[in-house]
Amino acid sequence: MRGWRPALRIAWRDALRHRGRSILVLVMISLPVLAVSAAAVVIKTAEVSGVERADRVLGAADARVRTEGRGALVQAPDPLESGWTPVGEVDLDAPLTEDELRAVLGQDARLVPIEDGSAATRLDDRVFDFSTIGVDLSDPIAEGLFELEAGRLPDAPGEVVVNGAMLDKGFAVGDELDVAGTALRIVGAGRDATAYDYPVVLGSSQDMRSGAVNLREWLVDAGPVSWSQVRELNAIGAVVVSRAVLADPPDDASMSEQLGYGTGQEETYAVAALIIVMALIEVVLLAGPAFAVGARRHARTLALIAASGGTPAQARRVIIASGVVLGLVASVAGLVLGVLAGWAALPFVQRFNGEWFGPFEAPWPYLAAIVVFGLVSALLASVVPAWLASRQDVVAVLAGRRGDRRPRASTPVVGLVLLGIGVAASAYGAVTAGGGSGAFWIAGAAILSVLGMILVVPVVVSTVARLAGRLPLTARYAARDAARHRARTVPAVAAVAATVAGVVALGIANASDEESNEATYWPQAPMGTGVVSWGPNVLPGEEAPDPEPVWSSIEQVVRETVPGVEVERTHGLAESYDPNGWTSQQVVLPPDLEDGEGWGLSVYGPSVAVSDTAAGAGVVGDVLGDVDRALAAGRTVVFTLAAEGDVEASLVEETWREGSEQAVDRRVHRLDAVMVPWDQATSGPAPASTILPTAVTDELGLEVMTRDLRLTGDLDEATETRVDEAVRGVTDGTYTYVERGYERPDEAVVVLLVLGALGGLLMLGGTLTATFLALSDARPDLATLSAVGAAPRTRRRVAASYAVVVGLVGSVLGAAVGFIPGVAISRPLTAAQMGPSGEEAGPFLAVPWLLVAVIVVALPLLTAAVVGLTARSRLPLVARLD
Repeated sequence: MRGWRPALRIAWRDALRHRGRSILVLVMISLPVLAVSAAAVVIKTAEVSGVERADRVLGAADARVRTEGRGALVQAPDPLESGWTPVGEVDLDAPLTEDELRAVLGQDARLVPIEDGSAATRLDDRVFDFSTIGVDLSDPIAEGLFELEAGRLPDAPGEVVVNGAMLDKGFAVGDELDVAGTALRIVGAGRDATAYDYPVVLGSSQDMRSGAVNLREWLVDAGPVSWSQVRELNAIGAVVVSRAVLADPPDDASMSEQLGYGTGQEETYAVAALIIVMALIEVVLLAGPAFAVGARRHARTLALIAASGGTPAQARRVIIASGVVLGLVASVAGLVLGVLAGWAALPFVQRFNGEWFGPFEAPWPYLAAIVVFGLVSALLASVVPAWLASRQDVVAVLAGRRGDRRPRASTPVVGLVLLGIGVAASAYGAVTAGGGSGAFWIAGAAILSVLGMILVVPVVVSTVARLAGRLPLTARYAARDAARHRARTVPAVAAVAATVAGVVALGIANASDEESNEATYWPQAPMGTGVVSWGPNVLPGEEAPDPEPVWSSIEQVVRETVPGVEVERTHGLAESYDPNGWTSQQVVLPPDLEDGEGWGLSVYGPSVAVSDTAAGAGVVGDVLGDVDRALAAGRTVVFTLAAEGDVEASLVEETWREGSEQAVDRRVHRLDAVMVPWDQATSGPAPASTILPTAVTDELGLEVMTRDLRLTGDLDEATETRVDEAVRGVTDGTYTYVERGYERPDEAVVVLLVLGALGGLLMLGGTLTATFLALSDARPDLATLSAVGAAPRTRRRVAASYAVVVGLVGSVLGAAVGFIPGVAISRPLTAAQMGPSGEEAGPFLAVPWLLVAVIVVALPLLTAAVVGLTARSRLPLVARLD
């Protein structure tokens, strides 16, 4: 029996003969191949780079040149993806000219202006933003930037085309679009080359000017623009997207060094290796029991081969051939189904991406590697059973007895050493290593811990068998049978343990992160208080509405909607609704007291509030009396972290305009103030940094306006919804919020549910697989029990007991190992946090005990119940040798 051909023929016939076991292995190996293949197809198709990006950004141009000023810079081959950075000073008042660009690109170069920007418009009572592109779409160089689907392209200033997302807002071809006071006519609609669901308007460059006088951009028709030309243009202050460079970029490592950042390849490779190794371990452990049972069924055949002069290598070849056959079939099937699944998922995934995907693309090198992963998984899963089968006692097997040899005593010692190294590496990564390196130490430690645990499993299974002497017959039989057939049991227990370890580690990390979020949560209002705020959407050229009538309407609607809730206005200094500028107000203490005010004072309300009572300003706690006395005396209250007493403060008002480097108007008012310490640890954030009494605002001639409505009373979620819907019906731009403290986001709950469900499925699959394979392997023993008078339900009890042994031992081991990386990763994940009182908080550690209990206790018992109910209770008698 030379070569692989006889072994492969035996493996193929065995796979067809035992279809149930073969399908089990095929599913276990093909599912991860299918999932990863589908993900690879979606990711590769969604990725737009190189020539694909060039067509969308450049149209038919050879390059796109942008300048913001004069000064050297360094850029990545694709600056739109990886950016650029200036080298030295940049003169923003002297942008490059076309003649300077032609000196590098060639005198025959044609430069077509293009403008990118953003704007806002109003439709009925709604104001929304959109992107703008100014370019002559009739020029052949712009071909590909926009695909016309209805109407026509603009042929004169004042005409624009829009994409489908703009039509979804309520516009139609033929409508007028008011942008910054200019009426633009929509003459066509279609598809923008890049934006999928964001509104885009395209027109002439003069209609779409961004307003930045130093920003200029051109599409270039000059033949291929080489990397050397790009570097020349960088030297004078131009950023270049070159079609030729995108198609054949320079070395990424050299560019990252010039730009001052790492390529990230080492970290990427490390993370990829971690994922691949852990997935490989899981698949191997899940498929291992099936190959162990297959090897058991071949035991007599292999013994006959050995008795006829066959070598151990030939015996191993028979079992490994099963891995080759099943691994190859599973990998190819998973690949084909994965590619089809990825293609089918593209329309759904596209909805969650703001940019159009590229054309369908299958990354064949990656897919080939995925197929190799599946084949290697099957081979590794069959190696240990093949090795054990080649070492079996030939005489014992031919006599009808078990031929397993005793395991090596050194194996658990090696496992304990690996576990110790894993604990040490986790501690080092959590405490000593900083930044991303700590996470890599912990990830590597997790792999070592799992490998060490796998080597310890045989000893644990044997120990459980020895301690099962006082258990009922079925439980005792299951425990001892599991120990007797360790080649089948150990992979199953280890697969369950590896799954639980991963779930527990991720669960601890998630729970610790959530505890950190809760501890550092900053309230936006006093606990149980509702806030209704409003701000008008005003476009350039529009006059802001008078806010008081609007607030009166909002207040009336709120009182009518929730009559049992107390409604009170809070006031502050008037805000400017001018879209071309803004006004800021800030109270400044003398320089020697600024440390007393401190940057750590947390404020959930306006910077400067106006009220004659502490309660009217939202003040709570022990300082109510001090604040009321100061306000009654007509004095300003300034909250500080520590300083207290009288002080002369200054109220600084500054008015700014869009694009201005200095305030266009600045006024300073002197205030007779009282500093009141605010205890953030007990009272939370302050309602404002400063409270002005109305007497002071009247004296200084300061304009006061309603800032929001404060609601107190029974504010459950249904009430909040009614209020929100009611005020939205009054005017656009309202916002309703009820402070209930930190509430765990749905995403965090979903993560825990997904972890529990995934862990449960893997545990269920591994335990069921091992249990039913064990029952199949133990049919002669069970038949003997039936022959000597055992009740039919005995087999069900044995099956349930076996499931308990595999599930419970695996889950307890996995939970213990999962605590190692889980506790370690929680430290760098939650360290260096800022609490709501300005204090430094963290690290945090939280254990999701409910998740652990469900995974460790409930799931094994549930699995045992499922197995006990579904296992066959009666079997035909089989002959067996004594």
